[in-house]
Amino acid sequence: MSSNKTLIASALSAVIPVGALSSMPAAAADKDQCFGIAKAGQNDCKNAAHACAGQAKVDNDPTDFKLVPTGTCQQMGGQTKPM
Repeated sequence: MSSNKTLIASALSAVIPVGALSSMPAAAADKDQCFGIAKAGQNDCKNAAHACAGQAKVDNDPTDFKLVPTGTCQQMGGQTKPM
């Protein structure tokens, strides 16, 4: 039984690099959600009309957002809160 756990742990560590998991929160910390700038099919998350990233149907939908570097959203013509 112990060797099965070791084998599974080995397989998972090969698929999911630990460094990638620890760097994700840091990468998101320097980003803002910028609403109203995402092009169709290029949004970063769900909204009331769909359940996944990349499913925006129109350009610049005020309920879809794109992650942008902190402090740049308004320069791009967007808002940091849903419109």
